[in-house]
Amino acid sequence: MKQLCVYCGSSPGRNPAYAEAARQLGEVLVARGIGLVYGGAGVGIMGEVANTVLAGGGRAVGIIPEALAVKEVAHPDLTEQHVVGSMHERKALMAEISDGFVALPGGWGTFEELFEILTWAQLGFHDKPCGLLNVAGYYDHLHAFLEHAIEEAFVPSVCRDMLMMEATPGLLLNRFDTYQAPKVRKWITREEQT
Repeated sequence: MKQLCVYCGSSPGRNPAYAEAARQLGEVLVARGIGLVYGGAGVGIMGEVANTVLAGGGRAVGIIPEALAVKEVAHPDLTEQHVVGSMHERKALMAEISDGFVALPGGWGTFEELFEILTWAQLGFHDKPCGLLNVAGYYDHLHAFLEHAIEEAFVPSVCRDMLMMEATPGLLLNRFDTYQAPKVRKWITREEQT
């Protein structure tokens, strides 16, 4: 893996563990020689992971829509900063240049980016690993809901392995190293679900 896309909040959240996990992830990326691809802001969880990568001598590539460059306070010191015209362009470029995807704690934007990249995996548009860094149980309820969606046959059970979840960056990236994308047919019968 050369570059990892990290989806995360432009806010710090209320639990200091979120920022600490972002720093830990940044340290792991530097130690493994993996470049960071992220939303390009210098604030919140985004800023924490980018600043840690840069302080450790790693590469940090930001991709930010022009309309958000001021609103999200574009990071001024990145290895590369791409200012694009739209959120669609941002997500497409992130997907194109990344070898895997991790969601740290975040809000609507983080969720939306994560679910889009998972949908692309299910549709066979990519075979890259996707994961949740479940800091302080942040994603526990989401994980339970996704299990419910599988049980209710809205998500094929074979897709369960498309989203890995761990509490620490090292464990999650270790799983990424051995990831094999499952083969998914778009239409699966009810009998095949069980």
